Amino acid sequence: MSALLDRSAVPRNLVAIEATDGRRLAATRKRLNGAQRRWLDANGFDAKPGSTLLLADAQGKFVRVLVGVDAADPLAALAALPMALPEGTYRMADEGVALDPVHAALGWALGAYQFTRYRKAKRAPATLAVDAATLAVVQPLVEATALVRDLVNTPTEDMGPEQLGKAIKHLGKAHKAKVRDWVGDELLKANFPTIHAVGRASHREPRLIELSWGKSDHPKLVIVGKGVCFDTGGLDLKPSDGMRWMKKDMGGAAHAIALAGLVMQAQLPVRLTLLVPAVENAVSGNALRPGEVVVTRAGHSVEIDNTDAEGRLVLCDALAYGAEQQPELIVDFATLTGAARVALGPDLPALFGNDDTLADAALAAGKAVGDPLWRLPLWRPYRKMLDSYLADFANAGPSRHAGAITAALYLERFVPEGLPWLHLDTYAWNDGDRPGRPRGGEAMGLRALFALLQQRYGKR
Repeated sequence: MSALLDRSAVPRNLVAIEATDGRRLAATRKRLNGAQRRWLDANGFDAKPGSTLLLADAQGKFVRVLVGVDAADPLAALAALPMALPEGTYRMADEGVALDPVHAALGWALGAYQFTRYRKAKRAPATLAVDAATLAVVQPLVEATALVRDLVNTPTEDMGPEQLGKAIKHLGKAHKAKVRDWVGDELLKANFPTIHAVGRASHREPRLIELSWGKSDHPKLVIVGKGVCFDTGGLDLKPSDGMRWMKKDMGGAAHAIALAGLVMQAQLPVRLTLLVPAVENAVSGNALRPGEVVVTRAGHSVEIDNTDAEGRLVLCDALAYGAEQQPELIVDFATLTGAARVALGPDLPALFGNDDTLADAALAAGKAVGDPLWRLPLWRPYRKMLDSYLADFANAGPSRHAGAITAALYLERFVPEGLPWLHLDTYAWNDGDRPGRPRGGEAMGLRALFALLQQRYGKR
């Protein structure tokens, strides 16, 4: 996917890409020869972001690319070029708008992605030569993003709970981590009742997968990801348009797996635990029914108001188990609520946190790496929206108000007071094609949280 090369390993006389904009276009034009200026004028090149112009020398040889950019959005600056330029290897020109090299290279690499499991690639992407330091920073992020996209894009028949477990085992093998899982009725014996309750109706057994890595004397970090490999809504069945893209409901797990991989590859000094409850929320004779009461691992009795509020059910047992390890920090990712999308749209993951300093650091990290988050409040008076007349509380309620907040408040009950916790309600999906953001599965909040973990643990 990356379409990046170490510049020291390729010839020096590569075609140069010059970034320009409306303010610099006149200076760019002065550097061109007469024929090139006439070609620029004839094509009406105005250096608007995303516009490109290929230039030739006097012999007609392709020698330079002009690309219009917005310097305030370096991730998008080169993102369209890998699939727009002729195949070959390019370099950035010394002249023109100075782009952040990491962001520009990352945008290029993200724009080169193609999902090819079920059909051939349309074409090979063009390649950008970058310095070794930039490549070392960008390549792990590219591979982690590709992993999220690949996992989310794969249909459920090929990415059920077992296959999600295999992906974690593959990651564990690569980093010499320990992986174990509890499958089917083993979940009941090990006291993971809500994971079992959600997944028991499927012919594909539910499971909880645990990956452990790192030295025992390092600070403990727990990463949890919602792995609902398909969500019919259960007996509270979704309409067809709501069910169409529910293969992506394991997007939280995809993020958690990719983040764990980044942590291990960077050798951050942590004792890492990755937890992925993996289920298919299906319909059959033993499906979880509205009105049932399930006693969770943490001992809370939960009334099932809606079987389509299943993500918080599988997460609550995993969060309770993770908290038992007394970590320094818990982070969870989930494609949890449509309410978060209504509030923030498809591009902004909703961030919740029980520690203001930690949440502020996550927001700042996301802004710094071009992976924005937006914080929503854990407004505790809304807990009453989940009141139950016969159980400790319900998994949902009759009100449609503040759906993302009430979901986060449900999860918060399973995090002990004083334990720092971040929850990302992410979309994990692009509805349409944009430069660097192809339609389909997407990593949203991954780089932000990795940057936060690097800041928190990287200097220890």
